[in-house]
Amino acid sequence: MKTIILASASPRRKEIFEKTGLKFSVDAGNYEEDMDSTLEPHRLARFLSFQKATNVAHRHANALVIAADTFIVFKGRLMGKPHTRVEAHKMLKTLNGKMHSVITGFTVVDTESGKRLSRSVETRVWFKQMTDIEIATYVKSGEPLDKAGAYAIQGLGSVIVRKIEGDYLNVVGLPLHAVAKALGQFGIKIL
Repeated sequence: MKTIILASASPRRKEIFEKTGLKFSVDAGNYEEDMDSTLEPHRLARFLSFQKATNVAHRHANALVIAADTFIVFKGRLMGKPHTRVEAHKMLKTLNGKMHSVITGFTVVDTESGKRLSRSVETRVWFKQMTDIEIATYVKSGEPLDKAGAYAIQGLGSVIVRKIEGDYLNVVGLPLHAVAKALGQFGIKIL
């Protein structure tokens, strides 16, 4: 059986992929993503995941490499991960009480055959209307830092999410249903 490599440094993606019960290794690679693109969001998500996968694929023989990239789209604008509390506060204020989309692109590459498949999944998320104090308190928790859209739906951020439409695990960082379906095209059956 082929070695399965998850090309991601995200502990959340690792935790989600562990749900498959498949044996795999992690190799985060060193691809520097560039969100300044003219590509529409779904194409950009697939492109970034493909770049991450191919960055790692050359280091592994007879392997399936899986990579993903997740970001937020609000009113046609891409939102990545805030690196400071000021950025996190600004993102949360922008999304406050509104709907946004979470798009994850993922790519599977077979390093032996060269076969590759890229897909993207979109989930719509609605935030509750938060007070300034609630936003400040959430930012102070530290959770919003380095999370797409400045929140973690699987953590404290779950209290600011009013509803979602689509795949919950996509919002966490890896649309497992779609990834499992894609792996089936490479002969990997999870169930």
